This record gives sequence, structure tokens and C-alpha cells, in this order.
Amino acid sequence: MYRRIRDLREDHDLTQKTMAEKLNCSQQVYSNYELGQRDIPTDILIRLSKFYDVSIDYLLEITDNPNINR
Repeated sequence: MYRRIRDLREDHDLTQKTMAEKLNCSQQVYSNYELGQRDIPTDILIRLSKFYDVSIDYLLEITDNPNINR
């Protein structure tokens, strides 16, 4: 899951700082999410899902289909 959120961020040409600002957290906290050093809270997962327009199942690597509606 951690690699997937990093890949999505990079695919959208965004910095960790930009994502941290969008999620109202510090860049260090966001970096820890991507490194798997900190669990991602449910509310952040929901916000990431909405921001990238992908399913939470995709973020959690339950599926490789990013579409919200399967």
C-alpha cells in the first residue's frame, strides 16, 4: 500500500510537501506514510481515494483495478 500511494503521487507529478498540505499534515508525517513507518489513518485513506479518484481497495492493494466502480 505504501508504494502505491508513492507511485500515485509521482504519477501526478506531486511532491510530498504538496500532498502533506492537501492532507493537512506535515511533510515528515506524509513521508512516514509512504515509507510504511506510520499507519495511514482511515480518514487519510478516504481522502487519498477521493483525491486520486481510486478505490480504497486499490490503495490497500486488495485489487489492481483502480476504478471505484468495478
